[in-house]
Amino acid sequence: MTSAAAFQQGIYKIGFVRRLAQWLDATPHPPLAIEITPDCIAAARWSRTGGLDDLAVQPLPPGAIVPSAVDVNLVNSSAVRSVMTSVCRQLKTKEEEVALLLPDTVIRVFVQHFEEFPRNPEEALPMLRWKLKKSVPFEPDETVLSYMLQPPRESGVDVVTALARLRIIREYEGLAEAVALLPGVILSSSLAALSLLSAPRPTLLARVSGAALTTAIVREGVLCGYRSTELPAHGRELTPQMLLEEIFPLAAYYQDTWSEGVQSVLLAGLGVRVAEFIQPLESEFHCPVRSLSAATLSEGRIREDARALADRELDGLVGWSLHGD
Repeated sequence: MTSAAAFQQGIYKIGFVRRLAQWLDATPHPPLAIEITPDCIAAARWSRTGGLDDLAVQPLPPGAIVPSAVDVNLVNSSAVRSVMTSVCRQLKTKEEEVALLLPDTVIRVFVQHFEEFPRNPEEALPMLRWKLKKSVPFEPDETVLSYMLQPPRESGVDVVTALARLRIIREYEGLAEAVALLPGVILSSSLAALSLLSAPRPTLLARVSGAALTTAIVREGVLCGYRSTELPAHGRELTPQMLLEEIFPLAAYYQDTWSEGVQSVLLAGLGVRVAEFIQPLESEFHCPVRSLSAATLSEGRIREDARALADRELDGLVGWSLHGD
């Protein structure tokens, strides 16, 4: 499968959808998925009945992967290939399809409103490339693009578009191909994780990965806003106030656009520090704030054997696990 085709399988679906789950269900679903983060490579295999058959997680040397939408990502390519080989050896992979869940920084995501939108992808894709060419730091002819349609708040149509630089996608595809895997789906890990936001009330997800923050708001299965930013600090240096300042612009946009505030906040990627952030965010948003992993486990939405994924905050793999054949 070509890069463009694999990337489009991750998000592309013509027709309105009420839930992001329906969109993910419309994509191919290889039994093998690999989530790649700046810190580790994690591979999971599911059985035909949806149970977790096997899991392998290996840490990466610091700085081996530096996620970027523009520049080389696999900075220490030999170390990354070694870890990828080790992970795949543990799972006894063969020449088979795989879903690659990539760092959010690699894939830019936009939610745009149109009063009219072409039904034909041959017309829609050039229009989206033209409209977004000033919003991404690479040329349109270097771009792989995927989109889906979803219900708007009022009239017209909302379009969720994901863009990535082709040569960056090829880095990760080449990593998979070097161990005889065939990339069948390419998706950012936070987009895969959004299926975990099941509550009907507007829910804000703030997901930290290294120095990157992804903020998304989902309301009744509709993606109302999405924003990826670089944090001013990370690890022990990140403070609740810093996180609030990065989250606030999307929360304010949602309140202005939808005439309501968020009613639930989920945090991911903060590890054992998550408790430090809950009270300050509850004071700001006046709603419950929980960790994504705790919410997912308490609601019983995942099988018990997927707890190992949730405990490690492998949110992309947890979200992907909800959608089988």
